[in-house]
Amino acid sequence: MGAFGNAAGSADRLLHRGLWALLLLLSVAIYGSHAPLLTLCKVDGAIPFSSTSVVVLVELTKLLLSVLSLLPGAREPLPAALSWRHAAPFALSALLYAANNNLVVHMQLFMDPSTFQVLSNLKIVSTALLYSLLLRRRLGPRRWLALLLLLAAGVAYSCGGLRGHGDAAGTRLHVTPVGLLLLSVYCLISGLSAVYTEAILKSQALPLGLQNIFLYFFGVLLNLMGSLWTGMEGGFLEGFSPWVLLVVFSQALNGLIMSVVMKHSSNITRLFIISCSILVNALLSVALFNLQLTLLFFVAVACIGLAVHLYYGVT
Repeated sequence: MGAFGNAAGSADRLLHRGLWALLLLLSVAIYGSHAPLLTLCKVDGAIPFSSTSVVVLVELTKLLLSVLSLLPGAREPLPAALSWRHAAPFALSALLYAANNNLVVHMQLFMDPSTFQVLSNLKIVSTALLYSLLLRRRLGPRRWLALLLLLAAGVAYSCGGLRGHGDAAGTRLHVTPVGLLLLSVYCLISGLSAVYTEAILKSQALPLGLQNIFLYFFGVLLNLMGSLWTGMEGGFLEGFSPWVLLVVFSQALNGLIMSVVMKHSSNITRLFIISCSILVNALLSVALFNLQLTLLFFVAVACIGLAVHLYYGVT
C-alpha cells in the first residue's frame, strides 16, 4: 500500500511539474508573440485601433475569465466571510498598473521608441531591488549577477538583435532630461506594482480566482474612467480585426498566468519569462517579416542561458 501511495505521489508531483512548465512556456510564447501580432494588426503601417479600447477589453476579458473560474463546480470554495477589506488593497494595484500604462504613452513625447525599448530594461533592476527590500527576500551575489545578465540580454537585443534588409547597423538613442525622469518613474512604478501585487496575493488566504476578480474589477473601472476622461476618436471597436481580438485574448490569458506565477512563485520568475520571450519574438520576426538575426541576438541568448544557470542551476 505504501509503495502504491509513493508511486501515486511521485506521479502527481511529476504531473504538477509538467503543467507548471507548460504554463511558463505558454507565457513565454505569448510575451514573445505580442510585438509581431501588433505588427500584423497594422494597416498601411499604422495601428488602426484605440489602445485604450484594447486595454479595457483585456481587463474585461480577465475579469470574465476570473468569474468563470469561480462558478459552481470550481475546485476552490469561497470563504464564508468576505468584506471590502479583502478587495480594497487591489485598488492600489490597479491604479499603479493604469498609471504605468498611461505613462508609457506620454514618455514617447520625450524619447524615440528605440530608446524606450533599450532603457525600459532597467525595470529588471528596479523590480529585483523592490522585491528584495519590500518582501525581504535576500538575493545573493550570484543571483544578482544573473539578473544583471538578464538586463544585459535585454539591452543587447533592443540595440539591434534583429535587422531588416538594408537597415543601418546600430541604434541611435535620443532622450531628453524629462524623458529620463519619466523613465525612472516608470521603472519604479513597474517594479512597485508587481511586487505589491505579489505581496497581496500571497498574504490573503483567498482563492486566486476571487483575488483576480477584485484586481480586474478595479482595472476595468479605472481604465473605463480614463477612456471617458480622455475621450477617443471614432467608435470603441473601430479598426478591430481578428488579429486585434487575438491580441486581446492572449494578453488577458497571460495576465491570468502572471497571477498564478506571482501567487505560487515570484516576480523573479516573471522577469525570466519576459527575458526568455526574446527567443520567440526573434524567431517569429524572422519567419513572418524576413528580418535577420545579428550577433547581438546571440549575445542576448548567451546572457539569458548563463543567467538561468546562475539563478536556478548552481547550488
